Amino acid sequence: MNEKFETRCIHGDPAVSLQDRYRAISFPIYQTASFSHIRTGHNDSGFDYTRESNPTRRHLEEIVSSLEGAAGTTAFSSGMAAISVCFELFSPGDHIICSEDLYGGVIRLHNLIGIKNGLLIEYVDTTDLQAVADAIRPNTKAIYVETPSNPMMHITDLRACAKLAQEHGLLLIADNTFLSPYFQNPLALGADIVIHSGSKFLSGHNDTIAGFLCTKEPELAARICLLSKTTGGALAPFDSWLVTRGLKTLAVRMERQQENAVKVAEWLLEQPQVTQVFYPGLKTHPGYEININQATGFGSMISFHTDSEDTALRVLHKVKLVIFAESLGGTESLITYPIVQTHPDVSQEMKEHLNITKTLLRLSVGLENADDIISDLKQAFEK
Repeated sequence: MNEKFETRCIHGDPAVSLQDRYRAISFPIYQTASFSHIRTGHNDSGFDYTRESNPTRRHLEEIVSSLEGAAGTTAFSSGMAAISVCFELFSPGDHIICSEDLYGGVIRLHNLIGIKNGLLIEYVDTTDLQAVADAIRPNTKAIYVETPSNPMMHITDLRACAKLAQEHGLLLIADNTFLSPYFQNPLALGADIVIHSGSKFLSGHNDTIAGFLCTKEPELAARICLLSKTTGGALAPFDSWLVTRGLKTLAVRMERQQENAVKVAEWLLEQPQVTQVFYPGLKTHPGYEININQATGFGSMISFHTDSEDTALRVLHKVKLVIFAESLGGTESLITYPIVQTHPDVSQEMKEHLNITKTLLRLSVGLENADDIISDLKQAFEK
């Protein structure tokens, strides 16, 4: 059988997914640190210690692998734990090209740890393929992209970057958090590693923290698994169960949230206090054509500029239904102030270059009725 995406969200790939011995419909939480042996060097279960492997986490990893088309997936205690292990694949002196519009936590990781470890990180506008090609050096090892990017919603051509990476023997690493495997499959487009902050759309309920690295090469998957075991950032059994539960509704959530986001984005375009709207689903978005050629949807993340800092702060302070908070991708609509909350560690020069200013707001559109979301934003804009 070739199960469709919605079915695999619930069951994974029946040919490989771990099944509970008691046939529980909801896969059990194996809340144990260790597993017993019946004799020296032999364990019938195949599990020894939860930092290394756990049935609940294994079940989740197999589902995510099925959704991303990966040879292997490793689940981590956070998106940043996953990204940290991803950068452990490289050695001092290695040069890595990164999207310049990047989640601020990744930039902080580079500044605090990557530089100390001798990695050479170069930020490039990855929407400009020639700029990426010009940045490649003899010691370049990887191209790291977010698409859509956070928070400016830039779209990088994954097929073109994959072709460039293959020509130069580089890894292509793609953060797929904003679109999820429901709308975009970077491995199928030529990426080597896919990153997810599982705290966002995959779990979908703003109730747990998780991260994933998905790979299409078994050897690379095994190496990542070993690094996870060694560094100890594995996802706990209960959190693995929460993400598994959230994944069951991924397809329906992504569809409804996108439907809401289109309505909200179009409404924002008409507001006199809004000067720019960044949403890949708008035909005026510069990456619209690339996105529709590599993804099946646009997601539910919107960023927009207001006409003044006062307006931005008024919206943040007056929203009632929409929640002023960090994070994204959950059932609740959240509005975020990137310059303070997600990108404070980005240099002022880079923030100005990227147009991350005091007038920029980022909106994660949730599952509430779209008219209610718009009504709340409308009253928040009013003086």
